[in-house]
Amino acid sequence: MWFGDDAAVLTSPPPGWDLVLCSDTVVAGVHVDLDHLEVADLGWRAVATTISDLAAMGARGRSCVVSVSVPAPVSLEEVMEGALEASLAASCPIVGGDSTASPTATVSCAALGEVPVGTAVGRSGASPGDRLFVTGTLGASAAGLRHLREQSDLSSELVERHRRPRPLLAAGWVAREAGANAMIDISDGLGLDLDRLCSSSGVGVRLDLVPVAAGASEEEALGGGDDYELLIAVPPHIDLAAAFDAAGVEQPILIGELVEDSEVRLLRGDRFVPAGYQHPLS
Repeated sequence: MWFGDDAAVLTSPPPGWDLVLCSDTVVAGVHVDLDHLEVADLGWRAVATTISDLAAMGARGRSCVVSVSVPAPVSLEEVMEGALEASLAASCPIVGGDSTASPTATVSCAALGEVPVGTAVGRSGASPGDRLFVTGTLGASAAGLRHLREQSDLSSELVERHRRPRPLLAAGWVAREAGANAMIDISDGLGLDLDRLCSSSGVGVRLDLVPVAAGASEEEALGGGDDYELLIAVPPHIDLAAAFDAAGVEQPILIGELVEDSEVRLLRGDRFVPAGYQHPLS
């Protein structure tokens, strides 16, 4: 199966555009449990989760390169099948990469995107008074993994949300165009990624709502991770819902407000301790 040369030749962006570059690595046994997922899911998740970082900056995808290391029993072709499917679904083609043998199945992806010059949205630009939105309900992926481990309801949407997360490029683009101050994709859980946004921006937060996916628990929504919904901080004068509606993108959910005191972490008036998936090296 051909999936690109070892090196890719890319044209420069047109005048008025900035490049956005991100990378991510998915390791079997750390980020993906191959006892419960298909090998193709490993490739899909590596590409989709990388491109999600472009979405969180309001960028559109341009291209990506993928490197795959697998042990002999794991099919390189199946890994790349999933990676190619994810890249096509996100309109961010794979243009190069590498493959090698390894004791552990590992897929590394680097993605290139672009935004109008000077408009990329980071996680550090939020201000007190910003309203806080998420692009969808949370906890579905964690609940899907629970079903897989329990071998129950394996055809549910929750399982599919875990197997095949989708980067929300359209939502990120619209939020940036509307004037979002800060964004982050929810990879490690609402609690932990919200804390990262607040810490980077020097603000606190009062949460009024945790939008829980049907079939998931609030604990899974706060700390389960792998949802890849976008968390968006928007100045109060911006009608984000109207911007999403005009673009034909699913309506965001208002969940709270950012406050000046950077120590404040409140959920329905009570202090909460941010929880989520902690990477072994973090």
